[in-house]
Amino acid sequence: MSAEIVELVEQTGPYLTAAVGAYGVGVLTRAESAAVDATANLGRRILQAVWSRRGERGQAELESAVADVEADPADGDAAAALRQQIKRALREDAELLAELAGLMPAASATVNVTASGERSIAAQRIGTASTGDQVTIKP
Repeated sequence: MSAEIVELVEQTGPYLTAAVGAYGVGVLTRAESAAVDATANLGRRILQAVWSRRGERGQAELESAVADVEADPADGDAAAALRQQIKRALREDAELLAELAGLMPAASATVNVTASGERSIAAQRIGTASTGDQVTIKP
């Protein structure tokens, strides 16, 4: 299995869980709801994209996995089974992989900046900085 598929499925996990929590099994066929947060709506779009590309058997398996997550949202095995359904669909359909990757928000790099000590400065980006006494900065 490609690392790209594994990474994408891991990224989709929270969205899928939120969608099932908000919509239940209806997530596979319901329209987006303004009353539901963006995370759940993204999960709904992901599940519907997978659903629409599966055959009758694949749809039944996906629906069963979603129902299991709905029945017990804290069940890690149920969530894993749902992710496995997504992985299977992605392995079988390269276009679906591209579609789901396009739905996911861009990964943002986490930056930690720490300053320690008297007159220290911490910044991710900085133009001009001074911590000295009686400093004149000229443009």
